[in-house]
Amino acid sequence: MSQTTDPHVVALCGGLRDASRTRVAIEQALDGARAAGGTAELVDLRDLDLPPLDPDAPTPPAAAALADTVTDADAVLPGTPNYHGSYTGALKDALDHLGRDEFDEQTVGLVEVAAGSHPGPALAHLRAVCRTLDAWTVPLEVAVPDSHSLIRDDGVTDTDLAERLDRLGEQLVRYAGVARYPEVAGVPGAHGD
Repeated sequence: MSQTTDPHVVALCGGLRDASRTRVAIEQALDGARAAGGTAELVDLRDLDLPPLDPDAPTPPAAAALADTVTDADAVLPGTPNYHGSYTGALKDALDHLGRDEFDEQTVGLVEVAAGSHPGPALAHLRAVCRTLDAWTVPLEVAVPDSHSLIRDDGVTDTDLAERLDRLGEQLVRYAGVARYPEVAGVPGAHGD
């Protein structure tokens, strides 16, 4: 698909540790998005004051700002460590403050980082949430097993993993606006011609 503007990719980091391997992994994917001609922004959820959602309370300022950031994105990349077979509470709180207004027909990529050898359940859970919010998840998603041996504070040490994360970033740029395909690709007849 061709793009008429530089697609903007926003990553949501659900890892709260100072030395978060999830943050390192999604930064690698954002580098891939930049290399593909997009712009990229990391939203570090540990920097936001996002309480659990209380539907009867006023919207917290951090939640309103996050909603604006996600709405303005051309693609979104949630990344999470594997917490007990799912994604983190910080990411859950962020997603609870967001909804279909922000994710409807949004292009989404997914990253899960596990300390053990069995990543994947968090990706399935996030994919289901994204479908419920009417988002489009790209087929490529990255599950990182044994992250302590593949990711260091200064970057991804495994070449295959780095290339996979780069490809995910590239696909987020390439498929940004996929819900408007074939119009965004300039396909003849797409506008009823």
